Amino acid sequence: MACFFRRRIAAKLGRTLQQPEEVFIPALSAVPLFKKQKTADFKLSINTLRANGVLPSGGDIQLQTENLASQLKQDSVVEDVSADRGTIHFTLNRKLFVQKMLEPFEKHGEDVTFGLDSELFDNLKRGTTLVEYSSPNIAKKFHAGHLRSTIIGNFIANLKQSLGNNVIRMNYLGDWGMQFGLLGAGFGRFGCPEKLKQNPLQHLFEVYVQVNKEAEHSEVVKQAARHFFRQLEQHESEAVSLWQRFRDITVSEYQHVYKRLGVHFDIYSGESEHQAQAQETVQQLRSRGLLKTSEKGTGVVDLSPDGDMSSICTLLRSDGTTLYITRDLAAAADRKQKYHFDEMIYVTDKSQANHFHQLFQILLAMGHSWAESCQHVPFGLVQGMKTRTGEVVFLEDVLNEARARMLHNMSQSKSKRRRSWTTQRTRQRKWQSVH
Repeated sequence: MACFFRRRIAAKLGRTLQQPEEVFIPALSAVPLFKKQKTADFKLSINTLRANGVLPSGGDIQLQTENLASQLKQDSVVEDVSADRGTIHFTLNRKLFVQKMLEPFEKHGEDVTFGLDSELFDNLKRGTTLVEYSSPNIAKKFHAGHLRSTIIGNFIANLKQSLGNNVIRMNYLGDWGMQFGLLGAGFGRFGCPEKLKQNPLQHLFEVYVQVNKEAEHSEVVKQAARHFFRQLEQHESEAVSLWQRFRDITVSEYQHVYKRLGVHFDIYSGESEHQAQAQETVQQLRSRGLLKTSEKGTGVVDLSPDGDMSSICTLLRSDGTTLYITRDLAAAADRKQKYHFDEMIYVTDKSQANHFHQLFQILLAMGHSWAESCQHVPFGLVQGMKTRTGEVVFLEDVLNEARARMLHNMSQSKSKRRRSWTTQRTRQRKWQSVH
């Protein structure tokens, strides 16, 4: 619709200045609407016309503006033309505007994508977009802090799909790492199989908070956590079996929450799927001379411009176990090979901005030029959410409270309507009895 009006105004300018209408399109833009202020619908930048050689670049710009505005008359499309500081404003014919606005809805039986058939999108590059969002850690209840990534990521995925892209929606679960060493060790100390059956995620949450408190003051607990995670990385059956149980419980619980939110995913992936690939990535970095050993015995990549180790990224602990970024490197390469994406978008909070900056740097250093098409979309942190200390608001509690309040308000509204109706009937009867 906007393109129709933009072209009609451009044609009007073209006839006035004896120029092709195409030269005016870049200089015309829609004016944002304001509730308490009446505005024009389109504006023309005289500076743009001067820069493009349509109008002389010298002379008084305000005089040029007023002179051109005076030559533009009202017609069936434009009902008012006014001059401002270097800008000409156009107000559209309201009746025609509404008619064009409603046109798409008159196409009965057709799949109309309102506003998306604009010629502004004709030159838009389309392809396969992989969007990674939500991505909570398993064995923990879905809390309000996860909601932003879920909603923003889902919006981006919907938008990309509406614009004609093939969209892959991925939930990359945090299902590996030292935190599961803590949880595994903690469950051995504080876990209860019966409570796990009754309220699985609540019990795992309580165990996680308790073991974190213990770990703050106990080297024994920390050592037990490292031992359990080492067992996981070495695929010892008992540790893997317990971890798999935690993962299955979590995915089942999360799917229930996503259904309530109207969110879906094409793929549930996780860090655990890239353990072997992470070790392969480490070998590739070594063979390229990118991975170095620090004084502490950790495996690091030097990202400093001068190669002086002033900026490093750690990929391996001193005991040889991998880190989150190691698995992210492996996951990115695996996704490119599997899905052949044209762009990949990560939706996480802004605290991970440096992580993704380093991730993309290392991928490029490894020779993966497609890393240029990877993007991190950050958002502000939800303050005060700390799972390990138990300071969280669970999303399901928020949704339940919202539903309860809505039902209460609806029942109150119905009661008011009934009382109002009863009062009116009573008044009517009294009036009839008097008259």
